[in-house]
Amino acid sequence: MKFFVDTAEIDAIAELNDLGMVDGVTTNPSLIKKSGRDIIEVTKEICAMVSGPVSAEVTATDAETMIAEGRKLVEIAENIAVKVPLTWDGLKACKTLSDDGHMVNVTLCFSANQALIAAKAGATFISPFIGRLDDINLDGMELIEDIRTIYDNYGFNTEILAASIRTVNHVLDSARIGADVITAPPAVIKSLANHPLTDKGLATFLDDIKAADIKIL
Repeated sequence: MKFFVDTAEIDAIAELNDLGMVDGVTTNPSLIKKSGRDIIEVTKEICAMVSGPVSAEVTATDAETMIAEGRKLVEIAENIAVKVPLTWDGLKACKTLSDDGHMVNVTLCFSANQALIAAKAGATFISPFIGRLDDINLDGMELIEDIRTIYDNYGFNTEILAASIRTVNHVLDSARIGADVITAPPAVIKSLANHPLTDKGLATFLDDIKAADIKIL
């Protein structure tokens, strides 16, 4: 499974990238706003740091302007994936940009039917939002399962990019089902290393090291 980090914070990306934990990055207008940086400037810096796909989202809602914005965004770097919303205009933009040879991440997916038509439109990635479905008492993992089944049935090349990841269980369940990619905030990715029994065992070892006055250096 590939790990994308969902942030526009350069320091957070760099820390995870140094550990080999970053296969790509996803951004959106909210994350760009949080970073306080210019979208072109910060996206260029991220693309220079990360070799994998970097999703940069359009701001328009009509197909013609989305296509124009997408073409501007891909000039930033070769690893840009243009992020478009799963609307009819977004699908039109997806088809045009993918036909041009650009990576496209179709976002805000909440149904398997949406994922099906995004794949038909040539999406490189489909981003089903797990956490937001959970927020309205629907099982986001059932959506990942349905998309996996449909894509496998027909051999679609579109990669399932599980998004709106809130917990480590979301990551685990996505991996079990077979999502190709997860995108998560840095804190969630780092928390994958945590376990209370690891903490308890380490505390015991440290007590024994102190008691035995063990030194290596």
